[in-house]
Amino acid sequence: MVNTTIKTTKSQEVFAAAQNLMPGGVSSPVRAFKSVGGQPIVFDRVKGAYIWDVDGNKYIDYVGTWGPAICGHAHPEVIAALHEALEKGTSFGAPSVLENVLAEMVIDAVPSIEMVRFVNSGTEACMGVLRLMRAFTNREKIIKFEGCYHGHADAFLVKAGSGVATLGLPDSPGVPKLATSTTLTAPFNDLEAVKALFEENRDEIAGVILEPVVGNAGFIAPDAGFLEGLRELTHEYGALLVFDEVMTGFRIAYGGAQEKFGVTPDLTTLGKVIGGGLPVGAYGGRRDIMSMVAPAGPVYQAGTLSGNPLAMTAGIKTLELLQKPGTYESLERITKKLADGLLQIAKETGHAACGGQISAMFGLFFTAGPVHNYEDAKKSDTAKFGRFHRGMLERGVYLAPSQFEAGFTSFAHTEEDIEQTLTVARDVMSSL
Repeated sequence: MVNTTIKTTKSQEVFAAAQNLMPGGVSSPVRAFKSVGGQPIVFDRVKGAYIWDVDGNKYIDYVGTWGPAICGHAHPEVIAALHEALEKGTSFGAPSVLENVLAEMVIDAVPSIEMVRFVNSGTEACMGVLRLMRAFTNREKIIKFEGCYHGHADAFLVKAGSGVATLGLPDSPGVPKLATSTTLTAPFNDLEAVKALFEENRDEIAGVILEPVVGNAGFIAPDAGFLEGLRELTHEYGALLVFDEVMTGFRIAYGGAQEKFGVTPDLTTLGKVIGGGLPVGAYGGRRDIMSMVAPAGPVYQAGTLSGNPLAMTAGIKTLELLQKPGTYESLERITKKLADGLLQIAKETGHAACGGQISAMFGLFFTAGPVHNYEDAKKSDTAKFGRFHRGMLERGVYLAPSQFEAGFTSFAHTEEDIEQTLTVARDVMSSL
């Protein structure tokens, strides 16, 4: 039996103080553990595949700062590059050669991207691409999918999954009806529903935006032919196809989901991995579309910290590390071992469960499944997941504190880490 007693006195003290200083005590809602219960742990430091909290407890981490830490936390080569960059300054607010270097790397890697614009977050990237797709097509309506999250901009907070689902809010107060009146939604993996929306709104839909592999309703892979079908429909109806690869970009393949599945969208949003752990986002695509962005064209978007030299430096070094031979093969091997192991243990201990993985992204639902969309995901036993999450945490494994979030591995995770995690999971599932 694994020891389940951990001391969290300092975490509790810090979080109690935080609740008087910040709404809910956090800077982003899911961190508050509302959907899994119990107090969140307060981080002190991270390194490789591990976290240490303020009480000194050590955890194997499968959140990876929500995806960016694909090389592992505080990779020594990334840290060394940042030290060198710090000596030159933390912000320029002006062009730098680092932007050119990272832009070239992104363009070389991602099939759809011929030009790119750097911003500071995935939300910002999605805001920029929304304005651009409307301007390019001279249409206002967009199609998104239930459970797909594209940041907290008003137009996207419709059936948005993730943190919104965690709080039990279908949308968000403060979002005007007009802001979402042009947002149409369909179930993920349902081509007929998308076609019906196009038929009902002929010549009005600017484009379709989606997470090609959903990570914000839990891990949901696209059915065979779904992405290809969207590509055909958008061509047929004169709309743009946008892949939100903030989560999947450089994670499920070096060129993202579009490389993995062989489907090339018109526009792509990126974030997380391309910042190497620093705040970053980007959107890019066909040259004729991107040429509409100011100052080359009339579509305005700007940012003081966009192209920040530290974020560019961390991104460049991270992508260099990912290009090393065998990296993605290693990520696939350890993640498959973890995902398959969790499902096998669930079966052997009598729990209905389903899930899976693609490269370094995985998920587990406490439902018999299969899970093809957000409605399927919502059939999960979230109370059981909360108990599972707490049991894993108390035994030194940190999972995303929501049933509706994907998990992430890194090439810092070892076979021993996976084996220890599965041992702990068997212990916890046996006691649920």
